[in-house]
Amino acid sequence: MTVKGRRPRNPFPTVDLIIELEGRGIVLIQRKNPPYGWALPGGFVDYGESLEAAAVREAKEETSLDVTLIRQFHTYSDPARDIRQHNISTVFLAKAGGVPRAADDAEEVGIFTKETLPAELVFDHGRILEDYFAGRY
Repeated sequence: MTVKGRRPRNPFPTVDLIIELEGRGIVLIQRKNPPYGWALPGGFVDYGESLEAAAVREAKEETSLDVTLIRQFHTYSDPARDIRQHNISTVFLAKAGGVPRAADDAEEVGIFTKETLPAELVFDHGRILEDYFAGRY
């Protein structure tokens, strides 16, 4: 419901990527900015940008990888998933080759398997990866 004279508050659209790197594992970034910790590459969708274009852009900006999107994985919308504000994330599965390099908002980049995931995952990325490795969605 909109209160007369007030603009509605809406969640912010974001994208995250599960980048499968040539059978070696998935790519995670160590965040340069708060909240600190390991995360899936991703970020905010710019005005006038599609979710797919945002995903490809964010992957390149943070990991230096050119990705091929496979498909949308799932959308995560819990208002508490990000402590900064209400963000809704559409997660994409993607493939890439080459060597990832940290850039932009990424302090470090790593390649992980289900068995080697870091303990310090931010946002709800632990849940997202649990869904991914369990074959959900």
